[in-house]
Order: sequence, then structure tokens, then C-alpha cells
Amino acid sequence: MFFSLRSRLMAVFSILLILPFAALAYILSEEATKTIKASIESSTAQTIEQFASHVVTLLTQVEDTGNQVVSSRTTQEWLTVHLNPDNTIQERVLTKQRLREYFSSYAVNNSNGISISAFAEDAGGLWTQDRTYKNSEWFTAFMTEGKRWTTAHKDIDQSDEFMRARSINSFLFPLVQLQSLKNVGFIKVNYPTTLLRNAIEKIRVGKTGKVILLTSEGNSVLDQNISEHGDILRSGLEQIDKRFEEETSGIFPIEDKGSTNLLFFRKLPAQNWTIVGTVPEGELYEKITHIRQTMLLVTALLLILAMLTAFWLSAGITKPLSVMGKAMKHVQRGEFNQALHVMPKVREGHSEVGYVTGVFEQMTHRLRYLIETEFETNLRRKNAEYKALLLQINPHFYNNTLEIISGLAAMKREDLVMDATEALGKMMRYSLNMNSDLVRVAEEMSYIRDYLFILHLRHEERLQVVIEEDPAADDVMIAKFIIQPLVENAVKYSLEKAGVAQVTLRTLVQDERLLICVKDNGIGMSSELVQDLQAEIKTGDSVAILSSEGQSIGLRNVLSRCRLNYGEQFHLGLQSGLGEGTELTLYLPLLRS
Repeated sequence: MFFSLRSRLMAVFSILLILPFAALAYILSEEATKTIKASIESSTAQTIEQFASHVVTLLTQVEDTGNQVVSSRTTQEWLTVHLNPDNTIQERVLTKQRLREYFSSYAVNNSNGISISAFAEDAGGLWTQDRTYKNSEWFTAFMTEGKRWTTAHKDIDQSDEFMRARSINSFLFPLVQLQSLKNVGFIKVNYPTTLLRNAIEKIRVGKTGKVILLTSEGNSVLDQNISEHGDILRSGLEQIDKRFEEETSGIFPIEDKGSTNLLFFRKLPAQNWTIVGTVPEGELYEKITHIRQTMLLVTALLLILAMLTAFWLSAGITKPLSVMGKAMKHVQRGEFNQALHVMPKVREGHSEVGYVTGVFEQMTHRLRYLIETEFETNLRRKNAEYKALLLQINPHFYNNTLEIISGLAAMKREDLVMDATEALGKMMRYSLNMNSDLVRVAEEMSYIRDYLFILHLRHEERLQVVIEEDPAADDVMIAKFIIQPLVENAVKYSLEKAGVAQVTLRTLVQDERLLICVKDNGIGMSSELVQDLQAEIKTGDSVAILSSEGQSIGLRNVLSRCRLNYGEQFHLGLQSGLGEGTELTLYLPLLRS
């Protein structure tokens, strides 16, 4: 139906309108997606950059605090007294108290909650004189790796219980006596972990995305829970170190458990920290996906509307012609009732189509009448031909059989007379039963055995017959009397040539077909006769068979009846040559009762 008028109209309409519109919608969708993706990525990167600026500002303030504290007069006086062994205990206690007051005053006046501690190597912490800090991870990292910025932890060397209980991060600054440049210990500037953690946890990236502040080893600086994202964060840090060594910020995709995640990063070189944000790509672009799906849905609806409009426009022009085309196909196959049933009903005003439809309908009625009349005539003719062909089966066989029985009676061979008479009776009953033109293969073969029994009485040792039967063929239905003429011809022409007839009769079911094969050692056929017989099978010319004047009348009889009964389903296999015998095979369809 692609080359129908409607199909061509739809194709033209699609090429001129639908396809350009669909292409435009797709291009707009792609460009809008790219633009929105870039906007989302830029917005997320800006948010992380703002947090990074906040971190840098706070940590700069913390570092400045450390510098101010170390260089302050109060701190230096305490160091001077602490380093001079000649000073009295009262002087030491007094300067230490002044330092505590200075640190407390600074913590109270600082809006960010910054607190300060001082640790002397020989005296412990300023507030508690506790020396267990030497076993802490942050102190070990400071001493062995020189890490001055710590991760979140708790420190008991604070001025009050509230500060001791809270989680803090710290900056460690060497405690140096400026006059002698002697390193006494270190200053520890503390700031609340929540100061940065609250800010970073407010950053939303998708529904499940998270932003983490990490050390170079992949540990959380702010004691954030990274158990769910640990693998992807560590893998991300490795890629940042390898691929983005010279860059301070960026974004790249990373695979995790079969899904794609986007990873944003911002390096803090001074602290050797990295702000890392990770989010599933689908979540980050969820709105884009929704917008794109909406655009595609609207586009699809518009395309469907356009196609329906095109269909409606073309239907008014092509529908009557298309329906008439279907009716013509029914007429072509001889299905006149179906053709008249689907004949289009044309509305008034369609004069040209109405005229064509009316003429075609009248022509269909007339053609159906003529074909039905010719079919009935042909059927009667074929039935008459079939009855005539049945009557052509050699009638003098019965005369010969009666002569054989008479001779056996004269020879007083009562046993053979009885057997021959019984065989002849069974053959006559079989041949006189005209209730059906189709019989089972087993019945036809029983008839052939009676026939061969009588022939053996006549020709005795000069007749040698081999019968091979396929049990699967016994219940197959075949046309009556199509085997006996073939066997009769085989015996007749084999005796004419060699004086001894060697005949093989075989039935076989193969490839959903019934094969009946008769092979003899007779005089054979010329190539011209073989070609004529094959040509008659193709044309089905039964008139020529009826007027064949005795030339291969038995074989022609069988072939014509097979053609009448089986039509195009009948095929003939014929191998023969003059003086070489004949092998004839009938290929018949499988008909079950």
C-alpha cells in the first residue's frame, strides 16, 4: 500500500511539514537541554565557590588570630617569665592568669566563637596542664607531617565545659619567644566545627547529592558522614589529582555501581583540602528531563494532530478509490460477494467517483453471473468426462478372466476356479460401488492384489511382481482406479519386450505427500511421448485424452483423472527410454477421511 494515492499524499505532507517540525522540535529540545545543563552546572559551581570563599575568609581570620596572639605583649611576657628560671612562682602564676584573661576576652569578643589555647612542651595545656594531647591524631599529624590545620575533634584544654564538649577544628601556630626566637610549644586557635558544617550542609545538589570538605587523604574535615559516598569520593580525589593537577575547580562525570554521577570540586591549596560535591546525573538534571519530556510530549501530540489532519484531508480524496481498489482485488481472486460487500458508498456530489463505482458494481454483478454459469457448465462437462474415463478401463479383462475360469473348470481345477471366481467377484463389487470417487489406499491395493492374482493365473511364471507398502499410506484417500491401469500397462509392455514381466509397485508417504510408484522392464517410451504427457498434465486437456485413439489410453486415463481430482497439487515423475523400461511416480496430496 506504500504506492497508493493516500500513502503518497501522507508522504508529501510528512516531508513538507511534519518532518521539518519534528526536526525543529528536536533541535530546540537539544539546545535547550544543553543551555539549562550549563546553567545548572554553573549555578552549582558558584554555590561551591561561595562556600569556598566563606571557608577562606574564616581560615584567614583564624590564621591572623594566631599571628596576633603570638606577637601580643601578654603572650610574650608569659613566654619571658616562663623561660626565665629565676622568676618566682607568683610571677609565673600572675603572667599565666593574664594570658588566660587575654584568651578569654578574645573568645568572648569574637563573633565566630573562636577560642585559643597555648601548649608549652614542659607545662602542658594552658587551661588544664594536661599532656594527653600528645597522643591525639591532630598532634601526631602536626609533629610528623607538619599539618597545621586539623580535622574535627574535641579538646579538653578549653576555658569552660561548653567549649570542651563541642566539636572544633583548629589551626596550630608555633609558640616562639620573639627575642630569643626559641620555640616553646604552639598556639592552638579553635573554631566551632558547626561554623562550616552548617553552611556546607545547606548546599543542596539534587535530592541525594552531598557536598563534603575533604582532606587530601579523603577524610572528612568537618566530621560529615561519608559512608554512603566513600568509594566515589576516594575515586574522585584520585581523578582530581591525576586529571586536574593544575586546576583549582571543575566538574566531571564519574561512574559508580553502573550509574553516572557528576562530581564538582574546589581546591583549597593553603590547607590542602578539597570541597567535593557529588550527585547522580539524573537527579541534577531531573528538571531538564521533565522539561524535555514535556516538550517531546507536546511535539508528539502536535505531530499526531498533524497526521490526523493529513489523514482527514487525504481520506476525502483517496478513501473511495482505496476501497474500490480492495474490491478489485477481491474480484481478481474471484471473491465477488466480498467485493460487493466492500464496495464504497459515495456521497452525493462526488459525480466522477460515483459514476466509476456504479459502473464497476454493475460489471461485478455481470461478471459473477457469467462465471457462475460457465463454472456450472464446466462442472457438468468434467463430471461427464470422469464417468467416461472410468468406462475406458479395459472391459475385455473380464472376458479374458471368464475364459481363464472356463479353462480351469475344463481342467477340473476346482480350487483355482473358486479362488478366481472369488477374486473376480470382489473386483466387480469394488468397481460397481459408485458411492464415492475417493477410496482408501488400502482398499485400492486389495483390489490390485485380486487383479494380480488373476493375471498370475494367466501368465504364471512370466509375471514377477514386488509390492512395497508404507503403513502410513493405508488411510490416505485417493481417486478410484488410478493404480490398476498403470499395473496393466507395466505387465503388458514388459511381456511384449522380454517375455517375462518384472514389475515393482510401491506406496510411500514423504514430505506431506503420497507417492505411488510403478516400475517395469518393458519397452519404454520415446522422449516425444514423455514430453507430450508432461505437457498434457500442465494444460489438463482431457478432451485430447478422450480422443487419443488408443495411444497410451490407460496412462492418459490415470493422468486425466488425477488432474481432475487434484488440480495443481498433482505432479508426475516419469523416467523412461525406448527399450529401457519405465518408472512412473504419482505425487498426490495427503487427503484423510
